[in-house]
Amino acid sequence: MKKTFSQYVRSFIFSSIMVTTIFIYSFICLCLWILPLRMRHAFIMSWTYMMVRLLKILCRVDYTIEGLENIPKDRVGIVLSKHQSTWETFFLPTLFHQAAIILKKELLWVPFFGWGLAIIEPIAINRNDPSNAMQQIITKGKKCLNAGRWILVFPEGTRIPPGQVGKYRMGGARLAVATEHPVIPVAHNAGRHWPKRGFYKIPGTIRVVIGPPIETKNRTPEEVLTDAKNWIETTMLTL
Repeated sequence: MKKTFSQYVRSFIFSSIMVTTIFIYSFICLCLWILPLRMRHAFIMSWTYMMVRLLKILCRVDYTIEGLENIPKDRVGIVLSKHQSTWETFFLPTLFHQAAIILKKELLWVPFFGWGLAIIEPIAINRNDPSNAMQQIITKGKKCLNAGRWILVFPEGTRIPPGQVGKYRMGGARLAVATEHPVIPVAHNAGRHWPKRGFYKIPGTIRVVIGPPIETKNRTPEEVLTDAKNWIETTMLTL
């Protein structure tokens, strides 16, 4: 699609509002630590939902969801999602109850943005210490699952441009097998409309596809990760 001046302006206005509201929300976050997690999580989700709506209104980037029926209503699990954009980090936590995102702890040190992440109690790990990081994922992940929270994992670890496949890491699959909770694979093409490090937002419709649960009891992490990766990457070819 040919880039237009109008869309540049729309993208600039969106980015300006996003940065301004992050600044405002971050200071409010400092006052919310005494509140229950559900209230803190709802507060942050109100901002991410607002950004998704604003992106639709200003930049004409809409979305569709397929496979909502695949999200279990009677249990939680581990979501393994494709990672192409910032968009899915905003949107997916709104679909899964009080989702705890597995992320590198350095993100919590980012001024303003990191404050908002911190109050929703993610699972922050030190990637420079892989063995300890895996233990943190298992220990903290079990607590979150037992509390009725979903776990959101981007197994590629970083945003991967459309058409490419990153290295899938084992953390989410190991947690799923250790706790015998199901894995829910998610594919989407958000990177085509909100590219990595991309200021210009490309109008169109993001497709999100939620796959059927992958059971993990009596299976190895390698088997579970292979099934999830195959489903995600096969589905990506249709988006």
